[in-house]
Amino acid sequence: MVSGSGLRVGFSTPPDFWSLSADARRARLAAAADAGFDHVFCADHVSFHGGHGADGLIHLASMAATEPRLAVEVGVFLLALRHPMVAARQIASLAETAPGRVTIGVGVGGEDRHEIEVCEIDPATRGRRTDVAIDLVRRLLAGETVDGDGEFYHFTAGRIRPCPDPPVPLVVGGRSNAAVRRAGRLGDGWLGTWCSPRRFAEAVAMAEREAGAAGRTGVAWRHGLQLWVGVGDDPDDGRRHVGPAMESFYRIPFEAFARYTPSGTAAQIAEQLQPYVDAGARVLNLTPIGTDPDAALEAAAAIRGELTLPPG
Repeated sequence: MVSGSGLRVGFSTPPDFWSLSADARRARLAAAADAGFDHVFCADHVSFHGGHGADGLIHLASMAATEPRLAVEVGVFLLALRHPMVAARQIASLAETAPGRVTIGVGVGGEDRHEIEVCEIDPATRGRRTDVAIDLVRRLLAGETVDGDGEFYHFTAGRIRPCPDPPVPLVVGGRSNAAVRRAGRLGDGWLGTWCSPRRFAEAVAMAEREAGAAGRTGVAWRHGLQLWVGVGDDPDDGRRHVGPAMESFYRIPFEAFARYTPSGTAAQIAEQLQPYVDAGARVLNLTPIGTDPDAALEAAAAIRGELTLPPG
């Protein structure tokens, strides 16, 4: 479904999702749509911390076909590890099967440097390479015939048909100022994570200033926040559930994330998220972790009803 409230709330697939049977996956997504979620999102990794990961666009295609009521989003797609012609074709094909339901979040990665190296990409160039690739992909999806930049990509007269209709939003994720500026120059929004509400508001303003300096006007901004949340009887109980899950995934202590991980009941989590909504977040991508996936999903769905948009 598409929210009429101006606030879109999505959830990530739980860790066990792809080990479930096709019928069980279908039931889980149907339950999310019934609960009122707008979209489902997933990550993207080629070879993360010892070879783990999954192709985010392939997972989006599967979920879009399984539950047509849900939009799908990848957060974030490691575009620098793919050739822009191939990435544009994949995105266009995905949009053709799920028109108006696809959002692509793009990031540079870097939590595992070796993941970039095994794709034969110099990690030091991943930011510049991402800038070039976003520009090329946007132009290809808009129907232009484009040439490579001459540094990273050397093709000529690249073209993609058919073009997505409606267009596919490309949002840019990342915590650094460079990522925020990239969102302003090249994206349809900034996808933040692990930041304070004050930092979120500052980043939104920075991105929009950058867009103005680049001569971009009339952007339909889709600024969003992507966070894990710990569902429990109280904040401490929620942290007991989400902490080990995050440590297992990122391979670093939970203390690094704790202050940016809303935890507790649905009402308590919403209270911690409300300042981000006030600061300009209009998309919330939540990874709920609780006693079991069904309970966590139900609690995450209830968060939406506790949030309010600021006047105007």
